[in-house]
Amino acid sequence: MSDDDHLIERKTGSAEVFKGRLLHAFRDTVRLPNGSQATREYIVHPGAVMMIPLLDDGRLVLERQYRYPMGKVMIEFPAGKLDHGEDPLACARRELLEETGYTAREWARAGLLHPVISYSTEFVDIWFARGLALQERQLDKDEFLDVLLATPEELIGWCRDGTVTDSKTLIGAFWIQNVLSGAWDLDWRP
Repeated sequence: MSDDDHLIERKTGSAEVFKGRLLHAFRDTVRLPNGSQATREYIVHPGAVMMIPLLDDGRLVLERQYRYPMGKVMIEFPAGKLDHGEDPLACARRELLEETGYTAREWARAGLLHPVISYSTEFVDIWFARGLALQERQLDKDEFLDVLLATPEELIGWCRDGTVTDSKTLIGAFWIQNVLSGAWDLDWRP
C-alpha cells in the first residue's frame, strides 16, 4: 500500500467522556493532514465473536433476542463479548454453548468485521462451527433469547426483505453464500 500520511489524523489530546461496564467513550482532539484541528468522539469496545453454526442437515442456528437500543426482537447469529485477554476461539466455544446449547466438533475462522468504524473500536471475530451436538444451554442469569433454526435460503430472504438488519448477521449471510457456493474455502480444525 502507498504512503497514507496524507490521510492520517494525529491525536493531540484526549478526554474520557464515559466509562461503563461495557463501553468507554472518549473525545479526542486531532490534527488533520492539512494542519487543521478537529474533534473525534468514539467508543472503545473489548471486541466480540460471532458464530455461524451449521447443522449436519444444512440448517443454520440463529437467535431471536430483544435488543434494547432498537426496541425490538432481532434475528442474529450467536455472538458474545470477549473477556479481557480471552482467545477468540475459546470465547466462541463458550458463547455457542451458553446461548444455544450446542458444541462443535470443528471450527473455522472466517475473518474479522469492524461493524461501526466511524465511532467505535469494536471488532467481531467470525467463526464457522460444524459437527454440532446439542447439550444444555447455559444462559447467563439475566439473558433471554430463543434459538431459531433456518435454512441458508430463509436467512438470505430475511436479509433481502429487511427482517434481518443486524450488521454481523448480514456479513455472516455474505460469508455463507460464498462458502456454500464454493467461492471461498475455510480451514477447518478440531
